[in-house]
Amino acid sequence: MNRDPAARHPLVQRLIDARQVTDALFAIVKPEFLYERPIRERHRIVFYIGHLEAFDRNLFDRRVCDLPAFAPELDQLFAFGIDPVDGGFPTDQPGDWPSLDTVRAYALRARKQIDDALAGLADAATFGRHSAQADTCRQLLNVAIEHRLMHAETLAYMLHQLPLAQKVTELRESVVTYPERRDALASMVGVPAGAAVLGMSRDAGQFGWDNEFGEMRVDVPAFEIDRYMVTNGAFREFIEAGGYRESKWWSEKDWAWRQAEHIEHPACWSRREASGETGGNASEWMLRTMFDEVPLPLDWPAYVSHAEASAYARWTGKSLPTEAQWQRAAQGAPHAESGNFDFRSWDPKPVDAYAQNVSAFGVEGQFGNGWEWTSTVFDALPGFEAFPFYLGYSANFFDGQHYVLKGGSARTAQCMLRPAFRNWFQAHYQYVYAGFRCVRALETNAQDESKGRLLA
Repeated sequence: MNRDPAARHPLVQRLIDARQVTDALFAIVKPEFLYERPIRERHRIVFYIGHLEAFDRNLFDRRVCDLPAFAPELDQLFAFGIDPVDGGFPTDQPGDWPSLDTVRAYALRARKQIDDALAGLADAATFGRHSAQADTCRQLLNVAIEHRLMHAETLAYMLHQLPLAQKVTELRESVVTYPERRDALASMVGVPAGAAVLGMSRDAGQFGWDNEFGEMRVDVPAFEIDRYMVTNGAFREFIEAGGYRESKWWSEKDWAWRQAEHIEHPACWSRREASGETGGNASEWMLRTMFDEVPLPLDWPAYVSHAEASAYARWTGKSLPTEAQWQRAAQGAPHAESGNFDFRSWDPKPVDAYAQNVSAFGVEGQFGNGWEWTSTVFDALPGFEAFPFYLGYSANFFDGQHYVLKGGSARTAQCMLRPAFRNWFQAHYQYVYAGFRCVRALETNAQDESKGRLLA
């Protein structure tokens, strides 16, 4: 069996590289805190140690190779994550889960099984043949790679919510600098009427998830869009103007959520009494980064929920862009060449830090530095076909309660910066590394994006 790294198929090497990313994330957590649940909507951290290997094992077994069963109960326990909507949060206790030694032993054995099987396939030159089996191998390897890298981002924002004392802070970036506190960057650029292309063709010869296929052309009327993502400084103005206390800026459902959950500011913001000789009740906004708490950097993008972004947009007399508007505005942008993505940083950078990451219309920084919310409800593109080996990946979320996000964050892998990639989250989920920008129509005869037409 050939285990020479130089002889590995590139997809196998990418899977190994992706494992290193997730292994490094688990190493951030002090072992005694691996049974914590930093975000109540998610599983406990220990689940993901088992899940990443169980997913790969369940994916490859009987589709690529036969993997002898050794712990079927753990294959099932770690099979799927969760995404509760406005309630129904998990109630399990730490003692309900196997011991850490058991979970780690399962993960290591599952990984070895997969590696042995993939090495055997590589020896047989399976990946080089144009056959149904070769196509399946390549597709499933891409699924395993991107699934793991998606969880690398999920783990990052989960660990972001973990108290600093529970993390190995020696792993922080060796040099941490924070931008000077500048006023909000606020300007808009015009985007002329034209076409946006959503999704991609099945003939593109490129890997994509099931919701990416079904290429659709959408005619987009002229509009204006923020040149930069909305900054912390701009969002602070909304808060201090009473934006979280006035229901008129919020939809009825979003306002009910804000009241029930006592939401007063973005998830990673807090107030700290300011030091000084003047006394009084002065306070300043602080931001929790991955390994620190710092005075709010005013020129970083504001990471908020869809509900908060929508309220801010109404306050400014604007709206969130549709998926088609966002895609139109991104035309000509070098989506995978420059920017804050691919695990280059733990935290955002100033919104104007990547002037070279600019679209044909002058919109900056659409890829990296933070996902961007749209007003588009996540749904299938024309001709949608669910992956037969992962039927619920997208279809389970065509429920009218999830919204499309585009772009990517500092913790998004470069391979997922392709223009067709579609992320999605619930409107009330505050924890994802997601910001937004606003749009304003330039024409009154705006067409609904449902009038998109299929490309020939």
